Amino acid sequence: MPQLRTGHWLKGDWHVHSRHSTDTSHNPVGAIIAFAEEIGFDYLAITDHDNHVLGAVADNTWADPDHRSETVQLLYGAELTAPRGHINILSATPYDHQRVFDARDARDWDLLAVKREPGVHFSANHPTTKNHYGYSFDLADSIEIWNKSTWEKNIPAQRIWDDMLLSGRMLGARGGSDAHHGLPPELDFTRPQTLEATANYVGTPTTWLFASERSPAAILEALERCRASVSANPNNPRVELWADTDGDGMMDMMMGDNVQPTGQPIQFEVRLIGGAVPRAPYKVNIIKNRSDFACLPIDRDTQVLRFIDTPLAGERTYYRVEIEGPQSPFPQVPNCTTQSGAMVAISNPLYFNYNPDF
Repeated sequence: MPQLRTGHWLKGDWHVHSRHSTDTSHNPVGAIIAFAEEIGFDYLAITDHDNHVLGAVADNTWADPDHRSETVQLLYGAELTAPRGHINILSATPYDHQRVFDARDARDWDLLAVKREPGVHFSANHPTTKNHYGYSFDLADSIEIWNKSTWEKNIPAQRIWDDMLLSGRMLGARGGSDAHHGLPPELDFTRPQTLEATANYVGTPTTWLFASERSPAAILEALERCRASVSANPNNPRVELWADTDGDGMMDMMMGDNVQPTGQPIQFEVRLIGGAVPRAPYKVNIIKNRSDFACLPIDRDTQVLRFIDTPLAGERTYYRVEIEGPQSPFPQVPNCTTQSGAMVAISNPLYFNYNPDF
């Protein structure tokens, strides 16, 4: 049985473009990182398009003298941009991205071998846009279910994620602002900004991760292990999904855990942590095996909801939750709240009777 564990909840953005992507405007690396520091981010991945910098990401984005921070853990990455779609290549340390770029049109089994050489993380970007992820999902370590601030356009991506989960794949979900056109370097919020900067910038959405320590390696591990949830903006509450697997009243199973069900009822617990509009009428949509299981109001005082269900012994089952309600203000990106609609946060799943090697 899983045990309660110590660690840190960390928030950040997995998909941001700087001026080193030639399809961006006034989005310097230093401005992006300064903004992430200002809003209290713990980690950040600047993922410039490799084809726009001729594949030499390491000589541009990573070598930028402003690619540094004393408070934000910076990961190394780039957006693999190929005829079959886009993949965020992510790593805790510098790697030979040119090697991955050169293999972008290879067969999946050949690309898998290239991926394993440096041990990088493949994350499937915006799987339902015109630049959709067109590779095998057996290559992917995670999937971007929330791209940019607008939630409605991401509903098909969520469906693909549910399809992968129902098929037995334990695939971690994340968000990514995919911000291209940002704020000026001086971060003067009183000046007129581009529409994207006021509706979609760093942190819209925000991905929360439960990591064993504050390090790039631990952050990537948490994403791959599905220890994550996504909020529409960094000021929204974080959603957590737990379960009491042995009936002792202690929540010992968290998002990403996989246990063997006994056929006995299990109590689940949904928590909203921080950022909630006081006494707001948040509702919890519970998804079980791709189907709507229940829609329940969360307690307005405790921001906790408990429910009971029985995952059958010998059968594969997953649960995840979505939170709907009012958006918490994000003054630096004021129009993001209207773009996100009622979708406040999404959890990663709890798994029962899954094969972790599949």
